[in-house]
Amino acid sequence: MSVESTYEFLVLLLMATIVLELIARRLRLPPAAALIVGGVVLALMPGVPTIKIDPEMIMLIFLPPLLMSGAYFTVWHEFKKHFAEIASLALGAVVFTTLTVGTVFHLLLPQLPWAVGFSLGAIVSPPDAVAAGAVLERLRLPSRISALLEGESLVNDASGLVLLRFAVAAALTGSFSVPEAIGAFTWVTAGGVIIGLVVGLVGVWVIRRLRDSELIITATLLLAALSYIGAERLDSSGVLSTVTTGLILGFHQHETFSASTRVRAQAFWKALVFLLESLLFILVGLSLRGVLDRIGGAEKGIGDLILPVSAVVLTVILARFAWLLATGTLKRLLLSRGHTREKPSSLATATIISWAGMRGVVTLTGALSLPEHMPGRDVVLIAAFAVIIVTVLVQGSTLAPLAALLRVASPDEEQHFRENEASAWRRVAESQYHAIQECSRKEDGGEKHPRLLEQDRHRAEVAAQYEADRDTHESIKVAHFKAVLVALQAGRAEILHMHRAGEIQDRVMRDLEHELDLQEIAAENRL
Repeated sequence: MSVESTYEFLVLLLMATIVLELIARRLRLPPAAALIVGGVVLALMPGVPTIKIDPEMIMLIFLPPLLMSGAYFTVWHEFKKHFAEIASLALGAVVFTTLTVGTVFHLLLPQLPWAVGFSLGAIVSPPDAVAAGAVLERLRLPSRISALLEGESLVNDASGLVLLRFAVAAALTGSFSVPEAIGAFTWVTAGGVIIGLVVGLVGVWVIRRLRDSELIITATLLLAALSYIGAERLDSSGVLSTVTTGLILGFHQHETFSASTRVRAQAFWKALVFLLESLLFILVGLSLRGVLDRIGGAEKGIGDLILPVSAVVLTVILARFAWLLATGTLKRLLLSRGHTREKPSSLATATIISWAGMRGVVTLTGALSLPEHMPGRDVVLIAAFAVIIVTVLVQGSTLAPLAALLRVASPDEEQHFRENEASAWRRVAESQYHAIQECSRKEDGGEKHPRLLEQDRHRAEVAAQYEADRDTHESIKVAHFKAVLVALQAGRAEILHMHRAGEIQDRVMRDLEHELDLQEIAAENRL
């Protein structure tokens, strides 16, 4: 395609993302499912060009900012608290799924080398951070389940990609070295974490010396690319490096970024992630035509490969569930003998975690990155695409009803959250009041800021009353902040009237509106 045609096609895709997003919200479907279906429909329409995805370019352009965003907004305390379970899923479940899928694949297609099946297993074993984030964003799951799924999806790509590297080498050369594989895996994981740690700490040091919000936001975007590229150039894990950098930035953002920068950064990253995720899932759907062309058309793909492909999809789903059941049984055994205090997941929780293992762009790019002359490449391609379709469309669309059916949401956790929130607001209000008391006191015993002191004293008293009796004061709080929003709308209307009448300058208007925006955000959050 020409440059003009490429640009027009990109605009068409962006328009399609908005339409498909609206359809998904209207039908209460995961946006990822709607976007992939839309991409498939576009791919099968006559006149739509065949999309050839460059796996390295996709990984380089899309993956670093998406990983950075996911890690940046990760709850560090929850990630650290559940790290052992996250590691079990990110390493143990990935290896187990790789071996299981490879075995089933070889039993059904014995004419292909074992390494081909293990290559496919490594490609489809890690759930995708992009797919998981797109689905989980609209679900209210218990914090432990969300922490496990989000944490796993951030770090499991490294283990899958390392396994893929050695499986492909074995398929092409017919040899495999266990010591070499262990050494490479150690460097890939440890090296990725070390590089990400260095880039993150240096990035925090640089950001603290920047004053402009636009420069700081640009620096965070560059840090994602630098962390990923630097690790990949040193034959380490760009995924783990970027995730580590994102975790460090997210941990230090509260002291390093100003309030204005945080508001702008969140808006920027939210829009960027929406665009990248939307384009990625549409590209996954559009790649169907290229996959079918490689295997000789849809009839051949459906007719000759339906049995092995269906078996692979089923194995991917069941292997994850089997791993969770096995580890849960082991924990119960250790708990009964007093070797651990950690309680195993319930059957309902294990089912939800298993069913949430959506595959996405990493699986697709991993399949497309296979060498052209690798035996069985076409079968691996169509199987990988089938796994993406089934896990995103079927599992992603039914995860919310399944969670409701199994009643995994805990009322006690929601109650604890409300109590914790009320206590936090009381302590914040008290600390602000005591600080104003110190600032306001004059040497002669008078007050420098009597109105401010009165305001903060009232806020501390209301916060204490709300913590003691939330039910009584909930309606009062709602009415209060609704009145605040009405006042803010009136103030905004007056600012616009003065600006359009030429009574105030543009800069004055923007500053006043920004202040009202911050107040409105605070009021809406309290509601």
